[in-house]
Amino acid sequence: MQYLILSFIFTFSAFAAETGGLMQRYQEEMEKEKKELDSFFDQKMDYSRFTGRVTDRDEGGDILKVSSEMKNIKFFRTGDELKFKIAARESRSCLASVRAIEDGYIIIWVKDLSSCWSSQDYFRRGTLLVFESNQLQDRVRDAALYRLVLLKRKKDFFMQLNNINHFLWSFEQQKLKTAGEYDQRVLMVQKEKEKAMEDLVSRKQDSLKLQKELSYQLDQLDRDLEYYRIDKDEPKIDRWHLDHDLGLPTSRRPTPPRYYE
Repeated sequence: MQYLILSFIFTFSAFAAETGGLMQRYQEEMEKEKKELDSFFDQKMDYSRFTGRVTDRDEGGDILKVSSEMKNIKFFRTGDELKFKIAARESRSCLASVRAIEDGYIIIWVKDLSSCWSSQDYFRRGTLLVFESNQLQDRVRDAALYRLVLLKRKKDFFMQLNNINHFLWSFEQQKLKTAGEYDQRVLMVQKEKEKAMEDLVSRKQDSLKLQKELSYQLDQLDRDLEYYRIDKDEPKIDRWHLDHDLGLPTSRRPTPPRYYE
């Protein structure tokens, strides 16, 4: 049991060490990628704070239009919460939410302006506000990561475009090269065809000679077979008896010759 526990501990330690090594290599690759593809994101900078000036407000005073030179306000979304203080005063923060986003402007709805501004004072246009939003910090970080993705995609597109441009610029050379390769193949096929035809003609000549020789040998074999054939018939009567049997005009016995003096 102790052996199993020790084995499990060693295996888990090795797995953890390997996993830690993989994570470290992944982080190193990410850092290398960030260096190659800069997203202009600074980890030391506080992106949650920015300033803006009031350019307009409604009659109730709870909707403000704020101009800001901070370009990151474009990452706000409707409904995002933020808080702000009056730059010239030491006061508590006012809570607000984003109503709309325009180029260089944000329109916010203030829940209670009296928490950071006295209701007896006139809230004039041009007042400088100091904003703080953790949601903006998160959105800027997400935007930086997404920008890395876009930069990598752009890099990939540039590589594809470079390959396409290289192909288009070297089209004539590629055309000649391809044509030369296929001409060489055609020449090789033509040579193979000629060799195959020559082999076929040579085979035909050899076949004709072999046909003639085989025909001669077969005829010779037929003559030899006929010569060396064994006859099994044993005739019982000769030619004389055959003639007699056929009723030919012959005497039964040959007569002795007669001599005339």
